[in-house]
Amino acid sequence: MNRNELFVWLLYAAIGFLSGSVLFCKIIPLYILNTDICNISKDHNPGAANVFINCGVFWGLICLSLDLLKGYIPVYLAIKHLDPTNPMFAVVMCAPVLGHAIGAFDHFHGGKCIATAFGTMLALYPVNQIGILLVFLYILFSTILKIPQHRVRSMVSFGSFGIVSAMILISRSEYTIAFGCILISFIAFIKHTLYFTTN
Repeated sequence: MNRNELFVWLLYAAIGFLSGSVLFCKIIPLYILNTDICNISKDHNPGAANVFINCGVFWGLICLSLDLLKGYIPVYLAIKHLDPTNPMFAVVMCAPVLGHAIGAFDHFHGGKCIATAFGTMLALYPVNQIGILLVFLYILFSTILKIPQHRVRSMVSFGSFGIVSAMILISRSEYTIAFGCILISFIAFIKHTLYFTTN
């Protein structure tokens, strides 16, 4: 990979990270509805679930859609214009999720990055359908093998997804997407662990 190619990959990763860092679920309720989601919610998380609970279905859907899109758009554009088999694609995959988890525009107090992770998986769909596994695991641990506490359920879902998706993708020699899924799962798992221990 030459210097120009590396620059392009890093540019896409930076765009994804900055996109993920925009906390729509905090900004929209705060500046449109004069509601500070982080202050009034039990877990202080700038996430769509708290917008649904505190601001209603309409605003919850708006914020959820934007959180999905900020994961979807950077990865979708990378698939369109770059080579998704390049190892750097794994960095681009996890960049929006990391941005949301860190919250660079909000004093580094990000969210749990669930919707953004799903947005990233949705963007993969034309080239890889592994995101269906994450949906399946969330449904499994929400219904059949129900784990009542949301944070624990998310930790189990993302932890399982990281392991199982890696096994499936590596067996198919799809190493780059496997590494991207591992990184996304690790970020989400750690973020939920931090919320679990501090709230």
